Amino acid sequence: MEQYASFLTLIGSVIALIFAGITAKRVLGYDCGTEKMKKISDSVKAGANAYLKRQYTVVAVFFVAMFVVLAVMSFTKLLSPFVPFAFVTGGFFSGLSGFVGMKIATAANARTANACQTSLNRGLRVAFSAGSVMGFTVVGLGLLDISIWLILLKYAFRLQEAEITAAMLTFGMGASSMALFARVGGGIFTKAADVGADLVGKVEAGIPEDDPRNPAVIADNVGDNVGDVAGMGADLYESYVGSVISSMALGVAAFKNMPLKAMSVPLLIAVSGILCSVIGTFLVHTKENATQKDLLKSLGRGTNFSAIMIAVISFPIVWFCLNGKESIGLYFAILSGLLAGVLIGRSTEYFTSDSYQPTKKLAAKSETGSATIIIGGLGLGMLSTALPILIVAACILIAFFISGGSKSTDLGLYGIALSAVGMLSTLGITLATDAYGPVADNAGGIAEMAGLDASVRERTDALDSLGNTTAATGKGFAIGSAALTALALMASYINKVREINPDAETVFNIMTPTVLVGLFIGTCLPFIFAALTMDSVGKAAQSIVVEVRRQFKEIAGLMDGKADADYASCVDLCTKSSLREMIMPTVVAIVAPILTGLVLGYQGVVGMLAGATASGFLMAIFMSNAGGAWDNAKKYIESGVHGGKGSDQHKAAVVGDTVGDPFKDTSGPAINILIKLLSMVSIVFAAVVVNFHLL
Repeated sequence: MEQYASFLTLIGSVIALIFAGITAKRVLGYDCGTEKMKKISDSVKAGANAYLKRQYTVVAVFFVAMFVVLAVMSFTKLLSPFVPFAFVTGGFFSGLSGFVGMKIATAANARTANACQTSLNRGLRVAFSAGSVMGFTVVGLGLLDISIWLILLKYAFRLQEAEITAAMLTFGMGASSMALFARVGGGIFTKAADVGADLVGKVEAGIPEDDPRNPAVIADNVGDNVGDVAGMGADLYESYVGSVISSMALGVAAFKNMPLKAMSVPLLIAVSGILCSVIGTFLVHTKENATQKDLLKSLGRGTNFSAIMIAVISFPIVWFCLNGKESIGLYFAILSGLLAGVLIGRSTEYFTSDSYQPTKKLAAKSETGSATIIIGGLGLGMLSTALPILIVAACILIAFFISGGSKSTDLGLYGIALSAVGMLSTLGITLATDAYGPVADNAGGIAEMAGLDASVRERTDALDSLGNTTAATGKGFAIGSAALTALALMASYINKVREINPDAETVFNIMTPTVLVGLFIGTCLPFIFAALTMDSVGKAAQSIVVEVRRQFKEIAGLMDGKADADYASCVDLCTKSSLREMIMPTVVAIVAPILTGLVLGYQGVVGMLAGATASGFLMAIFMSNAGGAWDNAKKYIESGVHGGKGSDQHKAAVVGDTVGDPFKDTSGPAINILIKLLSMVSIVFAAVVVNFHLL
């Protein structure tokens, strides 16, 4: 079977892309609604297209420059000649994943709003179907990229397995670089617009959310698509391919006598995950007047079914590929990853959903003003890190030792890598539950701006509130898998150092000065990165606040609904700010491991990667959960408790939400890309560091 794994992977990718195409066609078959709804949707679509066009132009310059650098390194024999091309394809498919997701999301927003005029279930089906297009496009393109390279390197260029995985690891760097640009740039755009629209519109002017009189309302809806959809698609693409490729590389190291079989296991699990996810999507439906718990159950049916099915199918894959009983521990490592993903999702749901006490208690803090709700949100976010860190720690220990890590470190690390593959194996459907959220959010905005019946907005708000929870769950899922993948990539880096210099000391003592200094540098990096991205959102949001205030003051009749707002100016401001501000965080992520390595050597790099992974995981969970709780606390108040909409308590919650917005949608989710990109860059530049470091 292992001889055909690459071709089965190609078939699996085609199945995913065909399913995404069929689903997209079904979504586009729904009615967009009234002419006004179509006009609003077209404005959002135009803004999103314009932003991505300008973003991809900037990113293209970076990729050309990096291609030249990698080509020079290849020419000097520091890298394989395939590396520059693998880097480019990784970035291309990562960006394409986000672009396709954005296109279907902007096409589905008005259709979801119109479907909600019929029933809540119909609205859920349209929004979830749009999310499914994103989910299956990501896994389809990911496996397409992997399978094409596998077939080329194995059968066209006749490379050995170790050479194949060494070359393929670098397209993870391309995917991570693209993902960071997309997440950071899109995150700055969406949160600058969101914060500006909320602070001036809801707090100062006292008008409803998504009111057409608000000049930033279109920019806010555009931001949902370029940040929460396009950025998220690129983000999870690189998580997915990173976990598969790192496990393939570690499998080759662990099973030197049968490397092809070890490489085939993650590929076959990924293909099986696609099939299970396709079936799971048909189980998502709900009843009219469904509660938040009912909606969560409806999505849970699909994701839980897919997870159970992949747990069953993984057993014969491991049994027949890897010596039966001798390797059965690896199967349980996969199960530990699946279970860890589910538990992290449940933990995130508990701390961020307004169905549970933490968010309800946070909403109650609005009774004493914005300061107490901000303090409460920070405390909630910090506390919420305990369970995920224990879950991931348990997963690492179980996966390592049950795989045979006490006998062979390489085998234990392969088990950890497979646990990450297990966690992400059903990404097709888990990403669908995440990606549907921005579609529902946009649908609510269109319902408000188009003046649809209040019952429609109630349905879209129910879907949007669920989307906040599933988005937070998806971010927790992505961050958990990032920690496992980063650990696997760290092991791949150490193996790379061994290949370059067989005499290199690869047993690391934390009290070695270079390792210790690297640890401190790595621990600090997520804080610097978060500071840069938070500050970027603040700068961009300031410009939007000033512009919205100006329009309210200078455009006669705007507040009375007798004049139109200048939406384009806010979209343009967000675009310029986000493209300018996304450069520095990305530069930090790429330059830091190279400079650390050139000064401290490869031991310093290992310390840096360990520190960044540990602190980055905690920081990302803290920021994502705090932001999700603030958002749902606001929505809980809007449901009628603690004074309801327009009250002082509501205004305090809005302030909390504006703080949480860049937490959960810009800095938090981008940190999980950071910790993997640091590892990818380290692997690519390992030869430079080993040969030219100072200490």
